[in-house]
Amino acid sequence: MPVAFLLEFGFGQLFKWAQQRGCHVPAALAVNYLTLSTLLGIFFLARSDLSIQSAVLEVGLVTGTCFIIAMLIMTTALSLVRVGTVLTAFRMAMLIPIAASVLIWGETASPLQALGIVLALAALVLMTRTRADGGSASKMSRLGQMALIFMVFCGQGGSMTCLRWVRYAGLEDQLLKVIMVTGFTAGALGTVFLLVRRIRPSRTDISMGVLIGVYNLIALIALLTALNHVPGTVFFPLLGCTVVTLDNLAAHFFWQERLDRAAFLGVGLALTAILIVT
Repeated sequence: MPVAFLLEFGFGQLFKWAQQRGCHVPAALAVNYLTLSTLLGIFFLARSDLSIQSAVLEVGLVTGTCFIIAMLIMTTALSLVRVGTVLTAFRMAMLIPIAASVLIWGETASPLQALGIVLALAALVLMTRTRADGGSASKMSRLGQMALIFMVFCGQGGSMTCLRWVRYAGLEDQLLKVIMVTGFTAGALGTVFLLVRRIRPSRTDISMGVLIGVYNLIALIALLTALNHVPGTVFFPLLGCTVVTLDNLAAHFFWQERLDRAAFLGVGLALTAILIVT
């Protein structure tokens, strides 16, 4: 789990770095997914093993669609709604895979772990609500903002639930092929989005997308491997708290973004929640 969490944290930091270099995020996203699917395609082609089970195709298509839709909604929301509000919805979306793990797949959590999950949610609110504003909240009506935030919540929650689905679909030994189909689906849909919007990726978009794609491939392998061995009721609260804590620390010490007392209180609460859940 620590490896998966650190790689997930690094994925977000890579995108932040790409944005600061003037990278167009939707273009980099599409290139990222096409890169990881191409690398895996070459790997399986070299092994003469390109056969894909129907279950792999089903899970990969659904997961890839959820991935690209969630990320496109996220990038749209960041330009129209307060960043803190978007980040809170994005991180709170872990409630959806936790609920799915309990209601659909019959996982359980002890009373102490349930307390840890509650503390994790409180920590996420504290650590994300005070982030600097990245867009004007007046660009949309209040109802429109609420609808967009709800879409962010559902999109990210659906993506994480799909990752949990891999184990219960019995595809633990087919992780690489699931990732390949997922990446191809997300990349193809992302390319369609760019064509419809008449966006032509720049050299920076392509180079950063390739770099992020290689990194994302390693991160997804680590994340799905961890999910094969850890209950979702434990994994997702720990993932949310750890990544947001690292995000905040990196923002304060590396990106030179001032954090208030509430954010630091959230960090302390997140560490407490991690100890309780584990």
